[in-house]
Amino acid sequence: MPALVRGGRKASQDAGTAGASGRPALWGTAAGVVLTVLAVLVANSGGDTGDPAVASAAGSGAAAAHRTVEVTLADLRIRPGRIEVAEGTALRLKVTNADARRHDLKVESGPSTPMLGTGDSHTLDLGTITGDREAWCTLPGHRAAGMTMDIVVKGTAKDATAGHADGHGGHSAAATPDGLDLTADFSDTWQARDAGLAPAPGGTVHRTELHAAHTTVEVAPGVKQQMWTFGGSAPGPTLRGKVGDVFEITLVNDDTGMGHGIDFHAGALAPDKPMRTLDPGERLVYRFRAEKAGAWLYHCSTAPMLQHMGNGMYGAVIIDPPGLAKADHEYVLVSSELYLGTPGSTAQVTKMRQNTPDAWVFNGIAAQYAKEPLTVKAGERARFWVIAAGPSDGVAFHVVGTVFDTVYKEGAYTLKPGDAGGAQVLDLAPAQGGFAETTFPEAGHYPFVDHDMRHAEAGAHGTVEVSR
Repeated sequence: MPALVRGGRKASQDAGTAGASGRPALWGTAAGVVLTVLAVLVANSGGDTGDPAVASAAGSGAAAAHRTVEVTLADLRIRPGRIEVAEGTALRLKVTNADARRHDLKVESGPSTPMLGTGDSHTLDLGTITGDREAWCTLPGHRAAGMTMDIVVKGTAKDATAGHADGHGGHSAAATPDGLDLTADFSDTWQARDAGLAPAPGGTVHRTELHAAHTTVEVAPGVKQQMWTFGGSAPGPTLRGKVGDVFEITLVNDDTGMGHGIDFHAGALAPDKPMRTLDPGERLVYRFRAEKAGAWLYHCSTAPMLQHMGNGMYGAVIIDPPGLAKADHEYVLVSSELYLGTPGSTAQVTKMRQNTPDAWVFNGIAAQYAKEPLTVKAGERARFWVIAAGPSDGVAFHVVGTVFDTVYKEGAYTLKPGDAGGAQVLDLAPAQGGFAETTFPEAGHYPFVDHDMRHAEAGAHGTVEVSR
């Protein structure tokens, strides 16, 4: 597998090369502010600790008097993002740029590196540490984008409040003051959601049982959050069929503390009874006939729907258009916002109402397909089904390095193979769905993003890994 960077140049002071990442990075600039098109895998260097996000330079006796911590610059992040030291420690930072573009590191009231090219290293002598400091990259826009690091004296007020100041309460303390660290590692037990879509099953009646419950999910690298789920996942299971098929969905409310209902956009029927709220322990059978093709949303029908959907109660129903051509690979990607915190708390609901999510995601987990790419072979045709679950934002789905030759949106083809034109984006408003197709011309790594760059930078991105 090709490496992201190769340390081919001699370091400016300390010789060394960056640890190479296995995925490419893509960057863009506008008005002097660098925007991350795709945050991808970063070198897992992090100083002298097993946690690459936090390095401890504390110790005892003479061994603690002098300390060197290795620092890596890549993907608009500084790793580690936090260094803890005992007061009086003489601290040195060995700074290596593992990125494909230049960066530097400036320490508050202290020294700074020169501008470092790919693979370059430089050691900073900070002297004796007596108080908290911040460090950052000085390139325009990089500090604001989150390229910062905290040096914290253990025992200070800042140290005592670490892990609590973010106010998320319902997840692990893996978020930084500037947002989630999407370059960190997922836990050892984490698994990416399988985005592959199986063909429509045989038969004309499809029966499924969905259980509504609270489920703890790792929603970003190292960050666990309680979600409200259908079928134990957010989004819930993807259902698929053909025009005319009948779906019988048994909804069971296993939630002991609140009511839930369900609404399938793929069906047409009076909502009074089938979409009613079920009390804990109740069940109902929701039956509908799929009369129209499309990529449809289903979601909790219980008010306030903003909270129920914002906490994970949504999923996709795929009804194949008649005569749908075969594709070598089919993937389903449900886009949504991610709101961390205790579900239903004032802090979380305020973020939902103000539309200030902690991340935007595909299939419920931020940056998961940057860690575990989708895979195809050169020359194969891939179909990407996309549904915008919201609850407030749509999606502009784009695959870097390709042109779509087929686009199907909200029940109609807007582009077919053989047409003179091509498409660059499948744009969907909240609750809309469709698919786009492309053939990958050659081996390589093709990032896919929500082309609203706020969304892409904050988790709505991944990679298609194309082999020969």
